[in-house]
Amino acid sequence: MSTLPRALTLPPRTGTTPAEARRAARRRSRRDRATAWAFISPSVVVILGLSVVPVVWSLLLSFRADDLVTPGRWVGLDNYRALAQDPNFRTAVGNTLQYAALYVPLSLVGGLALAIALNRRIRFVGLYRTLVFVPFVVSATAQGVLFSFILDPDFGVANSLLHHLGVSRQGFLSDPGQAMFLLVLISLWSGVGFCVVVYLAALQDVPPELVESARLDGANLRQVLRHVTLPALTPVTVFLLLWQLISALQVFDLIYVTTKGGPLGSTTVVVYFVWQQAFQMFTAGYGAAAAYVLALALLVSGGVLRLVRAREGRVEGGRS
Repeated sequence: MSTLPRALTLPPRTGTTPAEARRAARRRSRRDRATAWAFISPSVVVILGLSVVPVVWSLLLSFRADDLVTPGRWVGLDNYRALAQDPNFRTAVGNTLQYAALYVPLSLVGGLALAIALNRRIRFVGLYRTLVFVPFVVSATAQGVLFSFILDPDFGVANSLLHHLGVSRQGFLSDPGQAMFLLVLISLWSGVGFCVVVYLAALQDVPPELVESARLDGANLRQVLRHVTLPALTPVTVFLLLWQLISALQVFDLIYVTTKGGPLGSTTVVVYFVWQQAFQMFTAGYGAAAAYVLALALLVSGGVLRLVRAREGRVEGGRS
């Protein structure tokens, strides 16, 4: 007796309500966020531990009289009031401004001049560009050691060469009247390379048809540079101005290796003054206050440059 196969039947499908779908979506979203935080949490811990926490801690430290060894005490704004009356701090500020006033414009002008000279199809141009950029890769500490040997007043190569030329021996980094200018020259030896690379990249983006049109209209090289090239390089120049200004206001390692703020305090800059107060004089709160004065100066400089750039953009937009 044969039996017919029974038809297969599926269980009835149960539909999900919109509320259940939303709860499931929220669970998936929470799982995704938890997985993402599990991956990025090590980086967040490093950032908090090495940047945010020290910034907040040093800000609180600037309102305290603290040597980092014995228990400190809250002094409020006394550290900042003392800075306003400290002649050593005023000297450090003056030296920093002098260094920045020399280094920043010279690095920009030198970088632009070399970039224009190297923005040509000449033989071995790749080698020349590399040689200009190599000093920028060398650390400031290595530069300081190198030039300390070269400019040594007793055994340095520079004085030996001057002796053969019939020039009297120079004090160089041990002379208060020469030390700051020599430090600027050493910084230019390496800092110009960065400006050259940035300007070279920007010169590649200058529309060649604008340059050609200006030449067809009878403009010479100086006029092309003034009316075509420099306006096209304005955004890059503002960036380099801000970058070099920040670098100049924060100079430390070169001075620490070469002059240690001397001779007679002629090369003591603000960052070196902060280091002296914190790690030589053990007045960490006072040094932190000086550091925040410098930080405020950096913020103001960046804000001013940004406002100037925004104003120029509005003027250009209005003209167009």
